[in-house]
Amino acid sequence: MTTDLESKKIGFIGTGKMGEALIKGISLARLVPPENIFASDADFAKLQLLEQEYKINACKDNCSAVVGSDIIIIAVKPQIIPEVLKEIKNSIKKQLIISIAAGVKIETYENALPRGTKVVRVMPNIAATVREAASAISPGSAASKDDLSIATAVFNAIGRTVILPEYLMDAVTGLSGSGPAYIFMIIEALADGGVHEGLDRSTAKLLAAQTVLGAAKMVLEDGSHTSELKDMVTSPGGTTIRGLRVMEDRGVRIAMMDAVIEACERSKELGKKS
Repeated sequence: MTTDLESKKIGFIGTGKMGEALIKGISLARLVPPENIFASDADFAKLQLLEQEYKINACKDNCSAVVGSDIIIIAVKPQIIPEVLKEIKNSIKKQLIISIAAGVKIETYENALPRGTKVVRVMPNIAATVREAASAISPGSAASKDDLSIATAVFNAIGRTVILPEYLMDAVTGLSGSGPAYIFMIIEALADGGVHEGLDRSTAKLLAAQTVLGAAKMVLEDGSHTSELKDMVTSPGGTTIRGLRVMEDRGVRIAMMDAVIEACERSKELGKKS
């Protein structure tokens, strides 16, 4: 699913880590020229630095970022969403609204903005900062296939995307939203094992991180089932099977499953409060 965005104008409300990561990804992918990107943020001094770095247009208020833009990406903290929507409501005409605010449901936007507003909700993760995000995309009731195509093109600029119904967003949060933290812990633990056996910390961290990166790339590109890939490394009576036995003994598999499930449950709890 591809689309030509070159002539589109994109407005950003909020340029924190995720907002900046998107601006960087869009710029590097040359989806739109920098003069077609408009952004607003409460921290105007920081916004001006982004303007200098990426040659975008810094706006002094949210409405200025909305007016004239075809696509509005809302990247502010969930608790200020109602205030932002109230502020921009009268500036919304036929723009596509893309929200990356965690836990804020599509109906929140559809109820607060003019009837028929096109809304797409996206759950990216922190790996957007290195253009390797896993992003789930859910369409609102008025969003068309073209709108989904636009959202997919934008978020493919910072990683990989899937399209899912909104009710699965809590599962996405528990898996890919929180997942980088789980992997950071695994990399740290692998490096600790290497240090225990005599490697210096820097070397151990590099080997651990590259090992995770390489394994992930094999999963994404090889096409084989993960169990088959595991068997490729596991020779009879060798080193790997000894390590795997310890992992099974210590419950690593069930611990990872439970981490995803617990984070998903917490996401559901937070969603009820929003």
